[in-house]
Amino acid sequence: MSDFKERAEALDAADGLAALRELFILDDAVYLDGNSLGALPRHVPARMQDVITREWGALRIRSWDESGWWTAPERIGDRIAPLVGAAAGQIVVGDSTSVNVFKAVVAAARLAGDGRDEILVDASTFPTDGYIAGSAARMTGHRVVPVAPSGVPAALGPRTAAVLLNHVDYRTGRLHDLPGLTAAVHEAGALAVWDLCHSAGALPVGLDAHGVDLAVGCTYKYLNGGPGSPAYLYVAERHQAAFDSPLPGWTSHADPFAMTPGYEPADGSVRGRVGTPDILSMLALEAALDVWDGVPVDAVRAKSLALTDFFLECVAAYVPGGRVTPVTPAAHAERGSQVSLRCDDAEEVMGALIERGVVGDLRRPDVLRFGFTPLYVGFADAERAARILADVLAL
Repeated sequence: MSDFKERAEALDAADGLAALRELFILDDAVYLDGNSLGALPRHVPARMQDVITREWGALRIRSWDESGWWTAPERIGDRIAPLVGAAAGQIVVGDSTSVNVFKAVVAAARLAGDGRDEILVDASTFPTDGYIAGSAARMTGHRVVPVAPSGVPAALGPRTAAVLLNHVDYRTGRLHDLPGLTAAVHEAGALAVWDLCHSAGALPVGLDAHGVDLAVGCTYKYLNGGPGSPAYLYVAERHQAAFDSPLPGWTSHADPFAMTPGYEPADGSVRGRVGTPDILSMLALEAALDVWDGVPVDAVRAKSLALTDFFLECVAAYVPGGRVTPVTPAAHAERGSQVSLRCDDAEEVMGALIERGVVGDLRRPDVLRFGFTPLYVGFADAERAARILADVLAL
């Protein structure tokens, strides 16, 4: 174990991102659940105090103009855009991931045109995506076809309207082939909709470069926006003029304060809005994004892979044989920023880990899940987590 501890110290000393850890409020625990809820950046409480006491308390209604509240969804969308490889003007922030999945899937089905009545859905997707896709299909007269991501090319056909896929599998941490699958979807004449919840802020996405049509994502995981922070919707510029939202709310109107009975959609990403923005959580997210200033996503990805490699190596060396089995792919091209381990008594093991200061999470019935957030997780954290896991499993 001393060898791994020494390696961890050396790796942390050479880590160009190590100083970013000081930007977050952390304690002595090893926090490996940032893929569920990111840590709090230190400066956010002061920013929110100002928002509450000055912008809301003193300026009140004037803050919609004077404090930039009204334009926050697009402004913050432009802050997120570089993290997912998108040019400005294509992302709007607001609503939940589920609501944005609904907008994206219905809009994609409508964009696909007549004669295409099937929506392919990642069979291993996070449950809500499947629920929402089913509702969208009923609403549009389509049918849902569940399919494994690897089976998408073979399942595509002239009836395919849209394909909804997760970039990273939430349970296993498998990274799916966004460029290749998007190209296959387009070759079949359909639209690609990607869920980026477990990839944005952890690895390069390349929405524009790979021709993605629509995408959604949350902001409370690797983007550290806080519990329930608003999600975002990406609509490629080429689709914006024809984007037909199933939720045409007043703030996406071309002239929202005209209060006319007829709906005329705004231009650009604004038409992805629905109702009044969630200002408090939205501005907390905007402040949290400051930690990304000057941070290259490629460097984050390199550290993520190094961290997960090192953790897997430590687990193999420390943990008694046969007690856990990695389900996260070993190949870098197929791995997100988490490590999932299958364990027969996973619930009890995770409870014991948390009691001993290693915070991961559980996916029932038998998956231990450890998220590695490169902005604040270090190699000593990875070594300590593996060592304590071994101690728990030896009991």
